[in-house]
Amino acid sequence: MKESSPGRSGASPLMAAAIVAGVLGASALLGRRNAPEPGHPSIDRWYHRLRKPAYTPPDAVFGLIWPVLETGMAVGGYRLLRRMPSPERNAALTLWLGTSAMIGGWTELFFRRHALGPSTVAAAAMSGAGVAYVATAARLDRPAALAGLPLTAWLGFATVLANGVRRRNRGADQGSGGIALPRKLSPES
Repeated sequence: MKESSPGRSGASPLMAAAIVAGVLGASALLGRRNAPEPGHPSIDRWYHRLRKPAYTPPDAVFGLIWPVLETGMAVGGYRLLRRMPSPERNAALTLWLGTSAMIGGWTELFFRRHALGPSTVAAAAMSGAGVAYVATAARLDRPAALAGLPLTAWLGFATVLANGVRRRNRGADQGSGGIALPRKLSPES
């Protein structure tokens, strides 16, 4: 692990904080735009009608876990931005940025487009990017890497969960956004 000090020719504290806020804020806004909540009734109905695995956390857990995960990513991104530029730092920042962007993009695929297969592939890609981010950041800044571990673990779980949802809803119509509902849940029943 390299022992360069944060701040030596890296971004200023204000600039690093602004970049982190912008990146994670954009991802969070996209996520909120696609969230299954009463403000988005069609997304909310669609999501709650899906057949989900027994290990799906209650809805409240998602609202509680994401601020913790995003805080870890904010700490990691901030620490890396404050480091002296180098190929290693740039690689870690690229993986950090890519992981952050994919999180917002995943919500678009899953919740808005109802693309269960592609969103499962995207979840696996996010998980892989998270692992690569942690491994790359660990060579440069151990606290930044450790701050990314909870998100990486969650993304692994999210991949398993997304695949479980995909398998249980094989009749999903990705083109129109509808799903093949059990007869008793069908609006026409």
